[in-house]
Amino acid sequence: MCESLVSPDFSRSKAAVQTPLKLGIMASGSGSNFAAIATAISKNILPAQVQIVIYNNPKAKVAERAQQQGFPTKLINHRDYQNRESFDEEIVAALKAADVDWVIMVGWMRRATQVLIDAFLGRMVNIHPSLLPSFPGIHAIEQALDYGVKISGCTVHIVTLEVDSGPILMQAAVPVLPEDTAETLHARIQVQEHRIIVDAIAKLASNHVV
Repeated sequence: MCESLVSPDFSRSKAAVQTPLKLGIMASGSGSNFAAIATAISKNILPAQVQIVIYNNPKAKVAERAQQQGFPTKLINHRDYQNRESFDEEIVAALKAADVDWVIMVGWMRRATQVLIDAFLGRMVNIHPSLLPSFPGIHAIEQALDYGVKISGCTVHIVTLEVDSGPILMQAAVPVLPEDTAETLHARIQVQEHRIIVDAIAKLASNHVV
């Protein structure tokens, strides 16, 4: 397994005090990465707190996971908006109302517009199931299998306008086995996703001081 971590340097004074990182979670599916974050917070492994969980799919299991643990949730269904920009304007309003420091996209299946990126410039991260820059976009796992790669993995990166192209914060590699299907490879990648999303947020939190 290999991983890399790149993060900006922040100077601290001796009087600086670390405070919990206030997170806005965005997810479209089952929410397993969100669950990993929530578990790490509950075990005091991660100095953060979830301010809001935004989901765009009314059937997304992440909503149930979050509600069961008492986290605020908000459905913002992209189908209710005429364009991506107006959809993102509603998301920005919800995130700002929740007073979040960082936006964490975990299985968020909508492309961010400049509206959302400008509102949280350099303060949004995404987790992607490939070793970027290889296989950006959707169906990354299927693409890796089709190309016959021997190593795949996952990446946490800063969100920019170009899909899956922002600065890389952390990566983890997993072997691709001869008998792998999309489902088995995805399951093995998810194990590493759950680890590095927590580690990446912890790194961000370590640089968050007041």
